[in-house]
Amino acid sequence: MSKKPTENPQIAGNKKAYHDYFIEEHHEAGLALQGWEVKSLRAGRAHLKESYVLLRDGEAFLFGCHMTPLTSASTHVQADPTRTRKLLLHREEIDRLVGAVERKGYALIPLALYWKRNRVKLDIGLARGKKEFDKRATEKDRDWARDKQRLMRER
Repeated sequence: MSKKPTENPQIAGNKKAYHDYFIEEHHEAGLALQGWEVKSLRAGRAHLKESYVLLRDGEAFLFGCHMTPLTSASTHVQADPTRTRKLLLHREEIDRLVGAVERKGYALIPLALYWKRNRVKLDIGLARGKKEFDKRATEKDRDWARDKQRLMRER
């Protein structure tokens, strides 16, 4: 269980995940990437908006993450922008996540892609889905906090 990646340069984020889910835990996973994907990430061409994480046969995979290939990256490799990418996690972490997802009804949501010592890492959130009234309550609380700050500044 790790904390949110705040000190590392972020490549792509998933703000919508915080709107749609209660994030209970953060996990850091490496990605098995091809060369053209790393070049694409260095150029900042990745989107996590519609991506998700699935656990299959004791392994974790990232689905739906779009990495736009650069035109100058490679001429001999057919680039698939939305291919399934394997996540690199320790066995104990995967077993714990499998238990939470299958027995407790949680979802694994990709939250951010970032650099850590020249390696690409993915912040995965163990999340519970929000209902519509939860989303409205969160928005109401955020609006009140903003209004409260404004009132305090005026004094």
